[in-house]
Amino acid sequence: MNDILNALIDWVGSGLLGFSFWQLVIYTLVVTHITIAAVTIFLHRCQAHRALDLGPIPSHFFRFWLWLTTGMVTREWVAIHRKHHAKCETEEDPHSPQTRGLKKVLAEGAELYRAEAKNAETIAKYSRGTPDDWIERNLYTRYSWQGVALMLIINVTLFGAAGATIWAIQMAWIPIWAAGVINGIGHYWGYRNFEAPDASTNLTPWTLIVGGEELHNNHHTYPTSAKFSVKPYEFDIGWMYIRGLEMLGMAKVRKTAPKLSLGEIKPADARTLEALIANRYEVMATYARGLKAACAAELAKIQAESGKHSERFAQFKQAQRWLHRDEDRIPPAVHGDLAHARAASPVIDKLVTMREELRQMWTRTNVSAEQLVADLQAWCRRAEESGIAELQAFSMRLRAAHA
Repeated sequence: MNDILNALIDWVGSGLLGFSFWQLVIYTLVVTHITIAAVTIFLHRCQAHRALDLGPIPSHFFRFWLWLTTGMVTREWVAIHRKHHAKCETEEDPHSPQTRGLKKVLAEGAELYRAEAKNAETIAKYSRGTPDDWIERNLYTRYSWQGVALMLIINVTLFGAAGATIWAIQMAWIPIWAAGVINGIGHYWGYRNFEAPDASTNLTPWTLIVGGEELHNNHHTYPTSAKFSVKPYEFDIGWMYIRGLEMLGMAKVRKTAPKLSLGEIKPADARTLEALIANRYEVMATYARGLKAACAAELAKIQAESGKHSERFAQFKQAQRWLHRDEDRIPPAVHGDLAHARAASPVIDKLVTMREELRQMWTRTNVSAEQLVADLQAWCRRAEESGIAELQAFSMRLRAAHA
């Protein structure tokens, strides 16, 4: 009897495997990372955006793993995410910190998800193309909570009391990192490579813990791209896994972000216009660098003349931060400073004016292609005759672009 009692105590303390503390930590990191990989590769890139096709082996594995570790239903997750893109930063966005507040999205991201999952109209409208086979209908959807209960039993059996703690971490992992951090901070704070039509940001260029999802501005700019990284210093571990699956014949990438091709400099023509529109986010990011450089030159001049604490210096600091953004993304509180900076610098004013004229090449829908080509040719001519180095260099680069 004592032997049985001691064995039971040992099992409660360490489970069947008897892992050490650090082995438990490693196990927890591995299983939570697999969950993140399943979300970003299967739910997000494959199902929600159709950026890649997955073979039956990884697809069924990810579905089973998500059932065990999250209890999320594929069609619900996909529908909510597609609605987020369709209604981004509006009152209908299921989880925008711009409309609901950052605190609410961070603290109640999972609750916002569950509330939207009960919206039958959302599910019906945005879930098309998701799995609808026998196992999806009769197990993963019908018994969604039983999967996470089975995961608890497995963890406690293998690791004893520590298994319950590991399970709690697994259950909190997606609500904290995806529902809270990515959906919250990823639309509130961070750096932006592109002027996407929303508030999306990149959180860090190098984070393994969220599988590439931290490159959120890149994703919102090119939502159907299977690869989230675009800069040399960015690393998308989810893309690394996708490439590995592709090499094994278990995945096929359907689309990645377009890349601007440059050739010899020639007069702007229909191919130049096509390249400009197809690569407009990259083109405008290049333009932004020139505008920031012009602001930096003005700041250096002002610092030499009147120091860093002058009102003009503060105005041009605001100009450097905001003038490369679309007007509707600039806070009203800084409009006055920006107006003063533009009035004080004909170069900056010209750069901002021509930025908006360039943007109209793809925002005007009632103009023929022939007229747009003529307008682009006139724009390049004025840029190169402006005497502004940033405009001249940009125009020459633009005339070297081709689709």
